[in-house]
Amino acid sequence: MPVYLDCNATTPLAPEVRKTLLCYLDEDFGNEGSRTHEFGARAKQAVQRARDQVAAVVGAKRDEVVFTSGATESNNLAILGLRAEANAGRSHVITTRIEHKAVLEPCDLLERSGFSVTRVAVDSSGAVDPEAIRVALRPETALVSVMQTNNETGVRQPLDAIAERLADHPAYFHVDAAQGFGKDLEPLRNPRIDLISISGHKLYAPKGIGALVARRRGYERIPLQPLMVGGGQERGLRPGTLPVALIAALGAAAEISVRDCARRHAICRDIRRQALDALMPLGPRLTGDQSLVMDHVLNLAFPGLDSEALMVALKDLVAISNGSACTSSSYSPSHVLKAMGMSDDEANGCVRLSWCHLTPVVDWEAVAGRIGGLL
Repeated sequence: MPVYLDCNATTPLAPEVRKTLLCYLDEDFGNEGSRTHEFGARAKQAVQRARDQVAAVVGAKRDEVVFTSGATESNNLAILGLRAEANAGRSHVITTRIEHKAVLEPCDLLERSGFSVTRVAVDSSGAVDPEAIRVALRPETALVSVMQTNNETGVRQPLDAIAERLADHPAYFHVDAAQGFGKDLEPLRNPRIDLISISGHKLYAPKGIGALVARRRGYERIPLQPLMVGGGQERGLRPGTLPVALIAALGAAAEISVRDCARRHAICRDIRRQALDALMPLGPRLTGDQSLVMDHVLNLAFPGLDSEALMVALKDLVAISNGSACTSSSYSPSHVLKAMGMSDDEANGCVRLSWCHLTPVVDWEAVAGRIGGLL
């Protein structure tokens, strides 16, 4: 099998997280809503513990965590859940052109329903200019949605600087943190960030679980409206029987991410160094401002080499991608790379390598040799 280098698409399940998952699948399998016996009580305790574990990563409170199926649902709840703000004269949304489709498409839906949407551009660095966000603000702006880290390029966005620009504006600040939660810790602890979307399968937890952190402003909750109804779970924002095993696994992954953050970064930096040492002599074009890129991501292109040809040539050595897994059925050039000013040909030449602390040893010399044979 090739070495898996597509951790931005999904991560392997961490051994400690797997142990927690199986415990609540096989042993403490009760329904969190069952109040009459010990099985239900243990399930409820597990869910509350997970709320604390997730909240602790971003400095939030237990009752500010709403469990969802993943960041896509969380993004939809954060964005579409504010549709009623239009009734209060707040019908403008700001986002960026490099967001995941799970943000862009809900914004498109708001626009079709009467909202106005400003999609802020980026430059070749891959980062949005905080001042462009400030300039786009209007009195009627209800929401600003900017991702923490881009899933294709690994470029961190300037969340603290954006939060500063929003200090005197009532707009809610939403961050899609699917790629950064538990990896880049400090930015999400900024109390000016109101809404944070989280996905478990980007953090060594199972697929199908995530959360939306919705911070209160003083004593006031963000006036989100549910996308579904029936049952009243999660304060009525996300009804349905809670998947206790998945929630407990997400909680464990969140807690471990803080405990092991420094060690994981060191491992990822070392892999990045090995990759660049082997690949740079081939003259690749690196995507984005590398000082802003996360330790575990490398997006690059080799002049004259198409990404599809490169992936086929390397498929027995490493498993890599040429864009977001959520848009892999589309053969059009990446909207992220196009937003950064690339031509179609330049965008179609880019591949993404993404690894983690669980990645086995990569024979980078063999990878470089294979690529060199194509140039």
